[in-house]
Amino acid sequence: MSNAKDTVHQFLLQVRSGLHPDRAGRFMADRVRAHQVVSEAPATVERTPQQYTEHVQEMLDAYGPFTLTVDELVAEGDRVHARWTQHGRHVGPVDHYRPTGAPVTAMTSAVYRVEDGLIVEYWIQIDRQGITAQLEQAATER
Repeated sequence: MSNAKDTVHQFLLQVRSGLHPDRAGRFMADRVRAHQVVSEAPATVERTPQQYTEHVQEMLDAYGPFTLTVDELVAEGDRVHARWTQHGRHVGPVDHYRPTGAPVTAMTSAVYRVEDGLIVEYWIQIDRQGITAQLEQAATER
C-alpha cells in the first residue's frame, strides 16, 4: 500500500465489505487495538486478522451478502477517518431477534491508525440504536 488512505480504502472495499474477509492479514497488523466507541459501554479489544475475518463472517451470517458504500474518507498523517453505509438483509439471528428477511441499513464511522502500511488501531462507532429500531420494526411486522 502506498499510503494510509489507500490501505484503509482497500481494507473497507475488500475485507469489511464481506467480499474477501480472508484478506484481513494484508491490511492489518498481527494485533490491532479496536476501540468500540459505545456510549453505554465503551470497550477496547485486541483483534488478530483471523479474528477480524471471523467477525466479518458473523456479519455475513446475520445480514447475508451486503453492500458497503464508502461515503467519506479523510486522511491526515497516520489517521484515516472513514464513514460508510452497509445494506443487507436480516437472514440470521441478531441479539434476540430471529431472522425476518427485512432489509437492514447500518451507518458506521471509524478512525484508523496505520503504521508501515498496516492498520494497528481503530476507533469505531456504529448506529446500534438504528439497527435495533429496524430489527424491532421488522419483528413486529412479521
